[in-house]
Amino acid sequence: MSDAPSRKDLDATVHLPRTEFPMKGNLGQLEPRLLAWWREQDVWTQLLAKNAGREPFVLADGPPYANGHLHAGHALNKVLKDIVVKFRNLSGRPCDFIPGWDTHGLPIEQAVEKRLKEQKLDKRTLSRDALLERCREYALEFVDIQRAEFQRLGVFGTWDAPYRTLDFSYEAQEVRELAGFARRGMLYRRKKPVAWCLQDQTALAEAEVEYAEHTSPSAYVAFDAGPELVARLPQLKGQRVSFVIWTTTPWTLPANLAIAVNAAFEYVFYRLEDRVLCVAKDLLAKVLAEVKSDELAVKHVQLPMGEVSSPALVDPSRILAYATGEDLEHVTYQHPFQERQGRVVLGEHVTLEAGTGLVHTAPGHGQEDYEVGLKYGLDIYNPVRADGRYDDTVGEVLAGRRVFDANPVVLDLLAQRGALLNDKSDTVTHSYPHCWRCHQPVIQAATYQWFIPMDSPFHGTQTFRQVVLEQVDKVQWVPSWGQSRIRGMLEGRPDWCISRQRSWGVPIPIAYCDGCDDAVVSPEVMERVAAAVEKEGAGVWYRTPVKQFLGEDFTCPRCGKGEFHRETDILDVWFDSACMAPAVLEKRQRVPADLFLEGSDQHRGWFHSSLLVSVGTRDVAPYKACLTHGFVVDGQGEKMSKSQGNTVAPDKVIQQYGAEVLRLWVAASDYRNDVRLSDAILKGLSEGYRKIRNTLRYALGNLHDFDPAKDAVAPDALLPLDQWARGRLAQVAARVRQAYEDYEFHLVYATVVDFCANDLSAVYFDILKDRLYTAKQDGPARRGAQTVLHEVLTVLLPLLAPVMSFTSEEAWQHLPGERAKSVFLAGFADVGATMPPELEARYAKLFAVRGAVQGVLEVARRDKRIGASLEARVVLSATGAVRELLEAHLAELPGLFIVSQVELAEAPSDSTKALDVSQTFGDGASLSVEVLPALGSKCPRCWVYSEAVGQGGDVCLKCREALG
Repeated sequence: MSDAPSRKDLDATVHLPRTEFPMKGNLGQLEPRLLAWWREQDVWTQLLAKNAGREPFVLADGPPYANGHLHAGHALNKVLKDIVVKFRNLSGRPCDFIPGWDTHGLPIEQAVEKRLKEQKLDKRTLSRDALLERCREYALEFVDIQRAEFQRLGVFGTWDAPYRTLDFSYEAQEVRELAGFARRGMLYRRKKPVAWCLQDQTALAEAEVEYAEHTSPSAYVAFDAGPELVARLPQLKGQRVSFVIWTTTPWTLPANLAIAVNAAFEYVFYRLEDRVLCVAKDLLAKVLAEVKSDELAVKHVQLPMGEVSSPALVDPSRILAYATGEDLEHVTYQHPFQERQGRVVLGEHVTLEAGTGLVHTAPGHGQEDYEVGLKYGLDIYNPVRADGRYDDTVGEVLAGRRVFDANPVVLDLLAQRGALLNDKSDTVTHSYPHCWRCHQPVIQAATYQWFIPMDSPFHGTQTFRQVVLEQVDKVQWVPSWGQSRIRGMLEGRPDWCISRQRSWGVPIPIAYCDGCDDAVVSPEVMERVAAAVEKEGAGVWYRTPVKQFLGEDFTCPRCGKGEFHRETDILDVWFDSACMAPAVLEKRQRVPADLFLEGSDQHRGWFHSSLLVSVGTRDVAPYKACLTHGFVVDGQGEKMSKSQGNTVAPDKVIQQYGAEVLRLWVAASDYRNDVRLSDAILKGLSEGYRKIRNTLRYALGNLHDFDPAKDAVAPDALLPLDQWARGRLAQVAARVRQAYEDYEFHLVYATVVDFCANDLSAVYFDILKDRLYTAKQDGPARRGAQTVLHEVLTVLLPLLAPVMSFTSEEAWQHLPGERAKSVFLAGFADVGATMPPELEARYAKLFAVRGAVQGVLEVARRDKRIGASLEARVVLSATGAVRELLEAHLAELPGLFIVSQVELAEAPSDSTKALDVSQTFGDGASLSVEVLPALGSKCPRCWVYSEAVGQGGDVCLKCREALG
């Protein structure tokens, strides 16, 4: 009767993985639990304290608007910032993330007005103070909502002390920044064309204008020339001469005061019917193709697909005269339907790209028109009221009409007077400015506004614009094309219109004399207002008699009167957020910040305005580097919108997949371009998550009996395969840290997934199973493998933590041995090893042989010649360097291939069962592989086939040693 151990007894000697780290993430339950634990343990405060005294890394948070719930773009932005913050802190540099909110402005004011209507309250019955308080309450409500939503994403930060642009201290600093501009003479007020939203009835900053396709009328309009023209061009005597312009905004024609020509262009006078048309010579044929006339001959051309018709070529006999633009300066003309004359002026903005070479000029409705108007002393005439309706100066036919509704009326007036040369139904589809909030077309309209000049002297002979551009070149832009993008915007931008005609915001502390309306722009007054705002908030400007800020004895420097009224406009919200550096960073961190990280639209927005404020008051950029990400689009690359029904809300993703998968989506995406988000993409990332989680679980499961303080094996005592794994870990760790450093987060994800799936799961872990499960429990072979597994986790988990914050922390809490309380308090671990080139090259060749063998084993399994790979005996024949490698590692090969036996033959077998899978390596050596049934019997403990099984015992020699 055999005294061999029973199967149950043998099973008890196998060291199978054991861990409480679950196979499934169950992120919906895990994440809230860890969020609460981080708060209870005060991990964020401890993290900052741990790194205190070291060189800080300052990441500024561009404030999201406190209105509505988070969308996918918010998640992308905040998770990217969180990855940076956690990486820097884990690297040992304190990085305090101070979240912020943009809390002033029109959308909040409109939302409050909507609530008032729902409550059947009239906004006009509220005092300004009461309205501002309701706006404040609304903004703070959504600050709290968004704060909770950001924290649910696992974003670390000083959430209990954020900055908000409605904070009294912030508002006060904003007034001080305005005083800084005033001190340098960098504020002026003028009636000037600005982008004007008719729906919201306020001026818009350049950053608040978006462009979209729009269909406009296309009108060729004739203005009859005055008698001065004949004096200059006698050959036109007796002719009715008309200057021809082209416009897509007929509604601006009532405000026409001039026609601009280019001094260097040649203009032609072409007889058509009862008049002579004046257009640029190079555009004559194009204009004739657009206008209607019975005298325009039609040319018929026979083409293979049929006959086509087109306007005939220009008839030279109809050309009566030529003139340069300079010859036409100051010639008058009669407005087609207004009782006034205009005159021809010169403008370098006139081009030959479109139109007629003559440009309709209304100084109250366009920047270039305005500049020409100033040069020629024209009135900055704007007959459009704030609500978009004409005033009474345009005549009774148009007065009171909304400008866009007036287009067909204007065209009718022109047609009735014979001034419209083409069909009034003609249209053109083009890119047109729209309001970024209401998405309605905007107009250019001259109103009194406050401006910061871009081209005023600033430093010696340098203008403000030039100094700003110098600072742009000192900043690192990621991606690099950001530099040329923001430079182009700054080079072409107009003066900054900083005033808005609303209530909810920071006031412009300027007073006007009741006697002469002269403005009192005083830095000292602004500083006094700032001191009051610091204590009582922005509303103090409206509650306090203006003379208290001016001084009771103050009189108007211009007229000597002593009565004043206050400016009621507020500052542009872009000026609000632009003051973040002086209001927050200077007081709580430092300037310049190491990094601003926002969407690519912020080249026109926050990057832009912050740069202007900082250079304008401190002469330097507020940041050392600016990193931009693209927009979130759907799976097909289309823009997300509620109307299209293709939005993906972060809270829905969290409910279905967990915040961890949303974080993985951010990290896995090349954020420099637009980032696609869809259910299919998230499912794919869930598979990547599963691979990483399984890797962590395998490693943890095989450390259940390992105490690193007692059981760790010295690096030089490790087996070669374990040394290779440490070398690969060192390579991966270096690559991942460099990817973080370079903000290449998608490479972090790709590198880790590849390492987990290919190096660890498919190779190292697969080979280790026999050693971990069946080798002597405390023997050097098994403990050496456990030593490497423990090091893999201590290195990999902190590296993963900036991205997979929840799972890294969960796994860290299951790690055996002494460890930091949180993975975030551990810092990055040093592998303490490099990959020796010889070892890397050797295992690259061994793994190539392994791949070939596995292919042959799979064929044998498919042909049912073997079942599991341990039922196989592999016979190799090789030549050259490959044979030398196999001979040197012959004892290691069965474990490497996961077979029971490996033999090295002198030559390939002639047996018909032999399968030749010769492979050519770099040195030209050949390799043949043959799979045969394993010799001996199956060991009941390790399942390896051995001829020793049954000879003196019921297990193989290897297991006998392990059990001994």
